[in-house]
This record gives sequence, C-alpha cells and structure tokens, in this order.
Amino acid sequence: MLLHLNIKKQTMKKGIILGSIGLLLLIICFNGCSSYNSMVTKDEVVKEEWNNVQTAYQARLDKTANLFEIVSSASDFEKSTLTGVVEARAKATNIQLKVDDLTPENMQKFQEAQAGFGSALGRLMAVAENYPTLQSVSAWRDFQAQYEGMENRISTARTRFNEAVKEYNLSVRRFPRKIWASLFGFDVRTGFTADAGAEKAPSIKDMKDK
Repeated sequence: MLLHLNIKKQTMKKGIILGSIGLLLLIICFNGCSSYNSMVTKDEVVKEEWNNVQTAYQARLDKTANLFEIVSSASDFEKSTLTGVVEARAKATNIQLKVDDLTPENMQKFQEAQAGFGSALGRLMAVAENYPTLQSVSAWRDFQAQYEGMENRISTARTRFNEAVKEYNLSVRRFPRKIWASLFGFDVRTGFTADAGAEKAPSIKDMKDK
C-alpha cells in the first residue's frame, strides 16, 4: 500500500515537472514568436520610410535635371556657382542605397553627398536673387515655387525615417528581445545624423536675408 502511494507521488511529481517544463517551453516559444513578429513589423516600417526618403531625394534630382539649361539662359550668371551645383548633383546621383546597405560608412557617404547637393542648391538660390534676367525666366520661377516644398518633404522623410529606426533599434536592443534579435539576425540599423540646419528646411526668405 505504502509502495503504491510512493509510486503514485513520484508519478505526480514527474507529471508536475514535465508539465512545468512544457509550460515554460510554451511561454518561451510564444515570446519568441511575438518578438519575431514585432521586429519584422518595425523593420518593415523602417524599409517603408527609407523608400520615402529615396523618393523625396529622387524628386529633387528629377526637378533639377534641367537646372543647368535654365540657369544658363541668364548669360551673365556666375558659372562657378552653377558648376558647383552640377558637380554636387552628379555625386548625389551616383550614391543610391538599399535599406540593407545602410552601414554607418555607406550612410555617411550618402548623407554627405546629399548635404553637399543641398548646400550647393541653397547657394544657387541665394545668388540667383541678384540676377533679374534669371528671375524673368518662367522655368526658373516654377523651380523657385517648388524649391521650399521639395526641401520640406526631404526633411519630413528624414525625420520619419529616423523615428522608425529609433523604435526598431530600441526593440532589438532591449532584453530579452535582444536575444531573439541575435538569433533571428535583426541587427541595429543606422539613421541620419543631424546636419547643421537639417531640422529646418531652407526657405527663400531665409536665403535672401543672409
């Protein structure tokens, strides 16, 4: 009788232990699935926002494709400023990155190229105010009207991308999700660093005042 009770108790203990182990494994599995799905969702947001960044920068490249011909119509316009824009645009055009190529080194090159083009454009816009013949060209006036909105869209896209990167990075770096991120291959992503004045898109008025 006592032997039977002991066997029964041991069987119950084993059942409890096995049940506890099974429950623990179930919790771990559920946590892993939940973490994976969450990281995938945040990663997709990062990719979407990066596409928006590229679209905004590409729109600037497209709108400046004929800028040389437009500005050259003012025969007295200083060539060094225009040449600087053309060269900076060429550099910006040559650097195109996919979201999975956003290493710190690649991101720095991309950002420097785009910032260089933006600065060259800003100088062009400021200098152009001194050339009435250029101001009379309708294509130039159209570009002026689009310029501030174009830069604002770039600034907004960059901000949203950085916010998405920040949320994603927090997700993959926090414990215990950091363990799952390492297992599933979710690495920390690189966002934009702040350029001087990047928090505010340049306006025509600001450039006139300089």
